[in-house]
Amino acid sequence: MTDIDCMNEALKEAKLAMAAGEMPVGCVIVRGGEIIARAHNECEARGDATAHAELLAIQRASAALGDWRLNDCALYATLEPCPMCAGAIVQARVGRLVYGAADPGQGCAGSLYRIPEDPAFPHFCPSDGGVLAGDCEALLKGFFSQKRVNSKN
Repeated sequence: MTDIDCMNEALKEAKLAMAAGEMPVGCVIVRGGEIIARAHNECEARGDATAHAELLAIQRASAALGDWRLNDCALYATLEPCPMCAGAIVQARVGRLVYGAADPGQGCAGSLYRIPEDPAFPHFCPSDGGVLAGDCEALLKGFFSQKRVNSKN
């Protein structure tokens, strides 16, 4: 699977989130060319601020592998991870991070900070952003446009 294939799978998850009224962020974790976990934001459904797509996918990947260490896995997220998710990516020892849209407001894999690549931490996770960024951004913009329209009604 290519980065584009994997990001398209993450986008499918983001669309599920949007259909459920969640902020449309999706994530897949890949190992050896196979998706081992997928998730989308579930903060509203769970009433839990920590139910981000990345955290849920990390939990599911760890369960699938029977190990919390995800060294040989790549995590694909449609939005640049926030500080909480970037920290979890480091803690889970994810081997590679790929994200779609940058998040200038709270992104911590390049926009505001580079937590996964900070040499102060014992694990270094290389990250690449901008994969299918236009598609990821369009989904987010559509979601927030609809929120603004609904708040005016």
